[in-house]
Amino acid sequence: MRTISFFGAAETVTGSRHLITVGESRILVDCGLFQGNRETRQRNWEPFPVDPASIDALVVTHAHIDHIGWIPRLVDQGFNGPIYATAATISLAGLSLPDSARLQEEEAYHSNKHGSRHEPALPLYTEEMALRCLKQFRPVRYDSASPLPGGVSFRFLPAGHILGSAFAELTFDDGVKLLMSGDLGRYNTPIIRDPAVVESADYLVVESTYGNRVHAHEDVEGKLGHVLADAWENGNTVIVPSFSIGRTQELLYYMSRLQNAGKMPRIPVYVDSPMASLATRIYASAQEEHDEEMTLSLKLKRSELEPEGVQSIRDAEQSKELNSRRGPLVIIAGSGMANGGRVVHHLFHRLCDPKTVVLFTGYQAEGTLGRRLVDGEKTVRIFRQEISVAARIEKLNSLSAHADSNEILQWLGNFKSPPKRTFIVHGEPPAQAALQERIQRELGWTSSIPHQGEEFRLD
Repeated sequence: MRTISFFGAAETVTGSRHLITVGESRILVDCGLFQGNRETRQRNWEPFPVDPASIDALVVTHAHIDHIGWIPRLVDQGFNGPIYATAATISLAGLSLPDSARLQEEEAYHSNKHGSRHEPALPLYTEEMALRCLKQFRPVRYDSASPLPGGVSFRFLPAGHILGSAFAELTFDDGVKLLMSGDLGRYNTPIIRDPAVVESADYLVVESTYGNRVHAHEDVEGKLGHVLADAWENGNTVIVPSFSIGRTQELLYYMSRLQNAGKMPRIPVYVDSPMASLATRIYASAQEEHDEEMTLSLKLKRSELEPEGVQSIRDAEQSKELNSRRGPLVIIAGSGMANGGRVVHHLFHRLCDPKTVVLFTGYQAEGTLGRRLVDGEKTVRIFRQEISVAARIEKLNSLSAHADSNEILQWLGNFKSPPKRTFIVHGEPPAQAALQERIQRELGWTSSIPHQGEEFRLD
């Protein structure tokens, strides 16, 4: 008997964990952290629904923490099988997992220092645990068939979401195919290739982050240029909460284009994220991932990821010094939802200042500080203090790395025949319901929205 069980990203956006069982064999696809409000984050402390030692292999679609962030804990609890991912995903995981661990260790330290309801507060995992799990990663090339336990084979196809992101196509011994979308990227985005065309699958698991929305067709360069010019003229500080992997590189790309077109003022720009700086180097060197435009720019020895005058901030003391600097300046710092990392410190010091602009560039999950700011809350709690929000909140609405509802339907439209069943995951309930309705109305497909822990047979 074959089954798939949904142990994460079920009626929520984060915590992707999908378990495929084939007879006695168990294959896990993604193993991410739950992010968002306290109730959602509390799931990270719950035992894994099956014994981690009983899992034979783990297939990873990409290096975002909501897809890989629980791997150190899985390994610590007994999983000792191979972890398959693309080479770029492995390189990025080598940055993001230790960084995630350090953030958790710092949070536990501060909680204990200032008083915690847990005695003592502990990190979910340590940096040592994160480094240890990296030894189990194994690189797999795109479009290359590789064996899995239970007579299963799989291959990766480009997903167009971030560097190294992939669809995982699993083929069972009787020829039945299960396609796991991971996170579905967008068309015509800079740096990386578009999502691969897929024409068939017997079963499909598809994300739905923006299942009820259509991204704005905005002039990204124009809006970014306007924000920067306004900051230059008025002495503003622009804080950009940005995902270290993917979004920061896109921002640097657009800044380079603005500079090349003579449309960007000579405003100081600081990338306050060692991980983002290292990730940018990986983006520049991963030539097999690049789209045609990026490949051409590199042949012409023109780096689209190194705008003139951008400075990388490495240590914590340099980061703290930025808080005393007056604008105009730009600070790009993680995390993208402002739920951790150095950007929280910058917001703590500058949200009360009307000469601050906070520019969000991606999805803000429920329960995060970013979501509260985007929703217009006038007071937010940071480091156990109430902070009045006098800053101007801006948002670039078309920079998301996730496909919107039209782009999801465009990608699904490549299928020459409908899957037996499409499972809709990785979305908040309204987004999932809207996408399910469109799939039924426009494609006539059978679909399900799995509940947390729900199991389905794959006949």
